[in-house]
Amino acid sequence: MIDTKKLEEIAKQVSDSLPGGMKKFAEEFEGKTKQVLQSQLNKLDVVTREEFDVQTRVLMRTREKLVDLEVKLAELEALITPSDKIEEKSE
Repeated sequence: MIDTKKLEEIAKQVSDSLPGGMKKFAEEFEGKTKQVLQSQLNKLDVVTREEFDVQTRVLMRTREKLVDLEVKLAELEALITPSDKIEEKSE
């Protein structure tokens, strides 16, 4: 779900931005940063781009079906409504 390569890149960028005196702690810092990022990202309710795209297509198809059903319903209502009016007049 989470791209570990991206996490590694972010952790490396953070550790590379440390001042020269702290370079000896960079590996430890990088590892800790990875752990924290992974932990926090796992707490988020996220989906992959692929999953998002699939659900977007499903939603589009569902909307199309809904529009079709609304049109059919309107046609049926149009057929029923005139006959109801005729029956009401004859009573």
